[in-house]
Amino acid sequence: MADIIQLLPDSIANQIAAGEVIQRPASVVKELLENSIDAGSTQIKLIIKDAGKALIQVIDNGCGMSETDARMCFERHATSKIRAAKDLFEIRTMGFRGEAMASIAAIAQVEMKTRKHNEDLGIRLTIEGSEIKSQEACQCNAGTSLSIKNLFYNVPARRNFLKTTTVEMRHIIDEFQRVALAHPDIFFSLHHNNSEIFHLPISNTRQRIVNVFGQNSNKKLVPVSEETDALKLNGFVGKPEFAKKTRGEQFFFVNNRFIKSGYLNHAIMGAYEDMLPKDTYPLYIIFIEIDPARIDINVHPTKQEIKFDDERLVYNYLKVSVRHALGQHSITPTLDFDQEQALTGYRPHQQRLEQNDTVSYTQPSKMNQSQQYETIPSKGNNSPLDSSNLKNWKKAYEGLDEFDVESDGNDGQAITIESGFSGENQLDDSKQSFSKEAKPLFQIHSTYIVSHIKSGYILVDQQAAHERILFERYSTLLNEKQPQTQKELFPKNITLTSADTELLKGLLPQINLLGFDIQEFGKDTFVIHGVPTDMKQGQDEQKVIEKLLEQYKLNQDLNLNIQENIARSMARSSAIKKGQSLTQEEMRELVDKLFACEMPFTSPNGKKCFITFELEELAKRFSV
Repeated sequence: MADIIQLLPDSIANQIAAGEVIQRPASVVKELLENSIDAGSTQIKLIIKDAGKALIQVIDNGCGMSETDARMCFERHATSKIRAAKDLFEIRTMGFRGEAMASIAAIAQVEMKTRKHNEDLGIRLTIEGSEIKSQEACQCNAGTSLSIKNLFYNVPARRNFLKTTTVEMRHIIDEFQRVALAHPDIFFSLHHNNSEIFHLPISNTRQRIVNVFGQNSNKKLVPVSEETDALKLNGFVGKPEFAKKTRGEQFFFVNNRFIKSGYLNHAIMGAYEDMLPKDTYPLYIIFIEIDPARIDINVHPTKQEIKFDDERLVYNYLKVSVRHALGQHSITPTLDFDQEQALTGYRPHQQRLEQNDTVSYTQPSKMNQSQQYETIPSKGNNSPLDSSNLKNWKKAYEGLDEFDVESDGNDGQAITIESGFSGENQLDDSKQSFSKEAKPLFQIHSTYIVSHIKSGYILVDQQAAHERILFERYSTLLNEKQPQTQKELFPKNITLTSADTELLKGLLPQINLLGFDIQEFGKDTFVIHGVPTDMKQGQDEQKVIEKLLEQYKLNQDLNLNIQENIARSMARSSAIKKGQSLTQEEMRELVDKLFACEMPFTSPNGKKCFITFELEELAKRFSV
C-alpha cells in the first residue's frame, strides 16, 4: 500500500498558522506595532485604508534590518527574541514565537522597506502568498516601513467573514490603544483614509490616558500604586460615578503586555463592591510588573492570556490596592443607583398625529433573528395595522364595566377600594384607546403598571414597553427616510473620544434619519444643528449621543444590520427607566401605544413587555 502521509508545503502550513495568529486586520496591527516596539522605535506611524482590508502600513524609526534579516524574518519560527528554551522564562519583548510575519506574508501582499541607521542604502522586499516577488536596494529612511495590502486576498472565505468597516476599524483602534497606553514614552499616530485619528506625543502615563480617551477622562482618574517584594502595581482606576454599561475601558498590562483575565477583573469589581450601579463597568488601566520567571505567556498564539505561579497573591494585592486607592480619595458608596433618569421624557401629547398625516407601519417580512422590516404605507390614525391591533386587544376589556366587586357573603355589603387617583383621565373615542373602559391604572415601585382586563389584570414593564414602542417608531423613520427635525436656535458643539468619533462618522447618515442634524466640525468635534422633534427640551445632546454610541457598541456582537442596531440603541437609551414616576395619563398612553404595536409581547432584546394574571389563578392563591 502506497504511503499517504506527506509533509505540507510551507505556503500551506503558513496559511494554516495564519488562521490562529491573524484573525482580522486588527491582528496584523497588533503584530506590526509590537515588532516596532521591540526594534527600539521612538516614533511609530500607523496608516489604515478601508479598515485594514486595503492597506495596513506601519512606519517606525527602529533599528532596521540587514538584507539577510529582511528575508529571514518572513520564515516560520524565525526570531531574534529567544535562542534557547530557557529564554521562554525570561521574556520581556512583545514577540518571541517567530510566526507573525510568516503568517501575514502567507495571506497578503507585503512590501517592506528597511534600513539600518549605520548604512546608506536600505532594502525593498515584496512578497505575495509567501512567495518572494522582488528584492532590491533602495533609498529609504532609517527604520522599517511595512505595507500589508489586500489582506486575505488568496483566502476569499476568510475575507468574506470580515465584518463591516465600522466594526473592523473599532477592533483596530482597540489594539492601537492597548499598545499606545503601555508605551507613553513612544510617539504614536493613527491615520484612517487620509484622516488623522490619534496624535499621541511622548508623555507620562496619565497624560497618555487623557490623550487617548479625551480631556474629560482626567477628572475620572484615581491613581493606584503598590510595591512589594513579589510584584509592583501601579496605574489608574475610574471613579464609580463615571462607570459605563459597556466594556472597553478596562486594561491589564503585565510587564507592559496587554492581557485579558476574568479572574483579575473579578478582583477589581470586588474592590468596587457597593459602589457601582448595576451592570456597569469602571475604567481601569493597571500595570503589573513581575519577574518573568513567575509567569507563563506561552499559552495562546495571541499572547493575551498568561499564567501566574501564584494567581491568588496577585488577586489579593490588586483588590486591596484598588480599594485602598478609592478610600484615600474619599470615594464612598452612593445610594439609589436605580433611580435612572430617562434620556427623553415620555411626552404623550407631542406625538399626536393629525388626521391627514401620512405615517408608515412596519411588519416583518420574515420571522428570523435579524428581523428585517418592510415598509407598508398607510394613512392617518385609521391604518389597517393600528385598527386591527386595537380591535383585537380591545376584546380583553369587553364587559369590564359589568364586573362589580363581589360581596363578602356575610353582611351583603360591597367592598370598595379607593384607587388613590383623583380622576381616571380617560381618553376620548377619537384617540382609539383600547383601554378606555378600563379602570384607573396603578404604578408599582415606579417600575410596573397594573391594568385591569376582563379576565384579571396585566402587569406591564414600563421600560420594556417603551423600548418596544420607540423601536418600531425608529425603524419606521429609518425605512421611510423622512426625519422630523427641530432646528436649534444656536448650534451646539460636542466633543467625543477619538474612537467614538470614528464610530459616529460611520453612523451619521443613519442617525440623522432619526431626526438629528449632526455634521463634522474639526478633530473629534461635531456640530448639532437640529434634534428630533420629540426630544425633551434642555436635554444634554452630548450625553444622548454618548449613550447611543455606548448602546450601539453593546449590540455589535448580535450580528444586526446597521438600521436595526441604531433603532435598538436609540430605543434603549431613550426609553423611560425603572424608578421614573408616570402620571395617570402617561401610563394609559403608554399602554395604548404598546398594544398598538406590531409586536407588543416583547422588547427589542426579547424581554417580556407584560405578564397576564387570571382571576382563577388569584383565587387559587387565596384558597385554603
